[in-house]
Order: sequence, then structure tokens, then C-alpha cells
Amino acid sequence: MSRSPKRAKTTNPEPDDDHFAEATADVVPLAPDSRGRVRAAPAVTTPRKPTAAASSALPEGHDDGEGAGEGAEDGYVAPGVDRRELRKIRRGDYVAGDVLDLHGQTAAEAVAAVKQFIDSRRLRYRCISIVHGRGLHSKGNVSVLKTRVRQYLRRHPAVLAYSDAPWTDGGSGAVYVLLRK
Repeated sequence: MSRSPKRAKTTNPEPDDDHFAEATADVVPLAPDSRGRVRAAPAVTTPRKPTAAASSALPEGHDDGEGAGEGAEDGYVAPGVDRRELRKIRRGDYVAGDVLDLHGQTAAEAVAAVKQFIDSRRLRYRCISIVHGRGLHSKGNVSVLKTRVRQYLRRHPAVLAYSDAPWTDGGSGAVYVLLRK
């Protein structure tokens, strides 16, 4: 049995090019959109993390932008979660299924209570409310509970997003937390 040598397929790109050019010969390019609706994508910037030396120089309880100083934060969204969730939380689109009031607790007690509260409610509720107060009766009117609770919420794996509660539910003295199921 003799084998015949396989012939390599010779593809001649010219007939295809000619056919395409012939088919698109009468095409006229579209005029630019005069309405200005097409915009260039905004540049994506990532926040810089403080260096170890800079973060160790901060005093205890200092808000370095990661916490929740008064008016210093819009809210928090976990990586991969749409930032529009913050607007939904602020508008009250999510109804808090349960509320935890931390008034009168120390910072350590409050963080432990928040951990237990989230762990026990995350399978039942999509959104919860935590009332920490605004710190009006604290030294220097800085809410220690607000700062510590929000720092803890950033680290908890079940927290997708949080923001100040709507004004009807406490405003900046409370936080609505969106939970991962």
C-alpha cells in the first residue's frame, strides 16, 4: 500500500480580501455622535495603603481613613461588590431585619457583640442595623464605638457593604450592614 503524499492546503487570502472589499465598497462611515453621549472610561486608581511605619505612628483610635471618622467616610463596599449598593442602603431600599443597640458598652464588648450578632443573623437576614451612637457624650465628641465597629465590619468576611443608616433609623449614629448569605 502506498500512501499518496498529503497535499498542503494552500489558502490564497487574496480572493477573500477581494470579496470583502467588493462587498463593502459602498459602505459609508457613520458621522460622530453629536450628542456627546460616548465618554472615555474614567481612569481607575487604587488607594494607597499606609506603610507599616506610618500606621504604627498613629495614636490609638486615630482614624486613618480606614475607620469611620465623622463625615470622613461614605461607606464601605467589599471588593467585587457594586458601589451602587451604598446608595440603595442610604435610600432605605434594604429593610433591616434586626437591630443591635450598643449604647453603654465598651469598645471590646461592642466588637464581641457585633461579631456574635452578625454570625447569628447572617443566614436569616440580608440587612441588619447596628446602633452605635454618634459619640456626643464621649471625650472630644469622637465616637469610639463608631470607629471600632466600622473597623471590625471591614474585616468581617460576611459583610458585603455598610453605610450610615437612613435618617429615619438613626443616620450617622447607626449603620446598615449588607450581609453575604
